[in-house]
Amino acid sequence: MGRGHRDKVAVITGAARGLGQAFAKRLAEDGVHIAVADLEAGEETASLVRAAGREALAVRCDVSSPESVAGVAREVERAFGRCDILVNNAGVYPSQPFDELTFADWRRVLSVNLDSMFLMAKAFAPGMKARGWGRVVNLASNTFGTPVPGLVHYIASKGGVIGFTRALASDLGPHGVTVNAIAPSLTRTPGTMVAGHTGPARFAMVASLQAIKRNEEPDDLVGTLSFLTSDDAAFVTGQTLYVDGGWVRV
Repeated sequence: MGRGHRDKVAVITGAARGLGQAFAKRLAEDGVHIAVADLEAGEETASLVRAAGREALAVRCDVSSPESVAGVAREVERAFGRCDILVNNAGVYPSQPFDELTFADWRRVLSVNLDSMFLMAKAFAPGMKARGWGRVVNLASNTFGTPVPGLVHYIASKGGVIGFTRALASDLGPHGVTVNAIAPSLTRTPGTMVAGHTGPARFAMVASLQAIKRNEEPDDLVGTLSFLTSDDAAFVTGQTLYVDGGWVRV
């Protein structure tokens, strides 16, 4: 269990399955109560949290909607009275040639991947500031530093996540709140396994470019999240940690 985790409350977006579910399970094992915010039903994840001995709330949420996010904030306040840890994990990962990209396509990706982080932070950061303790972790992507075609809107959104992380850290740091980002490689989750632009060839290509020659699994990322949300990371903020098997070597 990480230092300072016990009986904290985390809100994790996109936690009904995949990477978000792995994050919820790990933080629950660390002693954190979890609110699962997802478009899909989050009861499976909530059950895993309860099995780890922690309290859980599953609430439907469209993270790109101000009204939906406000509803989540009310539910979390009613259930737990606060949010100590915010994990902005929800996102979409479409592939589309730039020539075919419409403004509606662009706006959807920016709205889900970047606007949502602004909305969630606006909802929960004030309470963290008032209590003098908080952790915000945003999911970026190593594609910001890699030559991957067909992802103009996605890479732009994740570049925005990195900028947002750095800027928000400056605003919240004086109040005891840290803000960091995790930038994974292509990770094997139900979402990436069924996406049309990923498959065995893409996963093999990614593994070949990494220093560690295997594909990333959700369990490769949960330890980084555990650290960044603990007291051990109290002096770490504004950073983007590339957890990608050494694809991006900077």
